[in-house]
Amino acid sequence: MKALSKKRPSKAQEKTTGIGKGNPSKDVLTPEMKKWLKVQFGERVKWNEPMSRHTSFRVGGAADAFLSLRGIRELKTLTAFCREKEIPCFVLGDGTNLLVTDAGVRGVVITLSDGFRKIKIVQDEGSVVTVRAMAGARTRMLCRFAIQKGLAGMNFAVGIPGTVGGAIVMNAGSPRGCMADVVEAVEGFCSDGRIRTYPRNALDFDYRGLKWAPGADATPPILLSGLFRLLRTDPESLRVEASTILAMRKKRQPWKWPSAGCFFKNPFPEKSAGELIDQAGLRGRRVGGAMVSERHANFIVNTGNATASDILALAREIEETVWNRFKVPLEPEVKIIGA
Repeated sequence: MKALSKKRPSKAQEKTTGIGKGNPSKDVLTPEMKKWLKVQFGERVKWNEPMSRHTSFRVGGAADAFLSLRGIRELKTLTAFCREKEIPCFVLGDGTNLLVTDAGVRGVVITLSDGFRKIKIVQDEGSVVTVRAMAGARTRMLCRFAIQKGLAGMNFAVGIPGTVGGAIVMNAGSPRGCMADVVEAVEGFCSDGRIRTYPRNALDFDYRGLKWAPGADATPPILLSGLFRLLRTDPESLRVEASTILAMRKKRQPWKWPSAGCFFKNPFPEKSAGELIDQAGLRGRRVGGAMVSERHANFIVNTGNATASDILALAREIEETVWNRFKVPLEPEVKIIGA
């Protein structure tokens, strides 16, 4: 295991932004903007919506506005308005790989979970089948669909929570495989309001992430759906394999407390973040209501009354301790957003 020569700054406090600019330090929605949103979307707009209701960590401050979109027309209308008014706009999946700070999210948070959930076969070549799954469909729905149709390739994702869109953007995976292994193309909603198809060679997947290849828009598209290349096989063998995988996940991972799955990326193929954290003596370590799981040391769990600040403080302690002990930098796999 190769050690780095100097300490790397902590990434546990980094934040990301969505569409639009605006000033993240204050409410960017003026009364006129709120009026427009209410006229367009009515009671579906939720004001000052606690993000703790929409993340698997069950923590996080409020979003200025929260809205579930029902289709492409609404997406075009809203994103055009946000660009014109320079309103930050963040697209949320299922919130299963996300930590929202206690300060919350300025602007508009949108989810595609209502209007973008269809899964269907779009091409059948006999032994090879292409399935189109929309971004708002849950990953477990795609896995179930593949098993029922006798299509191999998705069982690596059995037990991985979240939406298809989130899984593609994060290149979700396990030791058995990842999204990059099966994604043939994606469909994205671009900043110019058009929908484009990006073939596999325009997608630059890396470990737990997707980078749009050179030539893509400066503003990354909003992912609408993925096209998956799967292989025909016996449905019963897939069901047996899936049951085994799910049982192993439940045995190894903590299910009692809210979490966002593995918090840190594995720094080496031969050495996992969980092993390093465990060897650093941090299993069971607590900060406020946040705790390093006793079952899996790469899980930070909310024992019931954690804040996002507790989780961030514990993450920083983990990074610093592992660095001081092994000179190995840990990088969060969980996406951190907020004002």
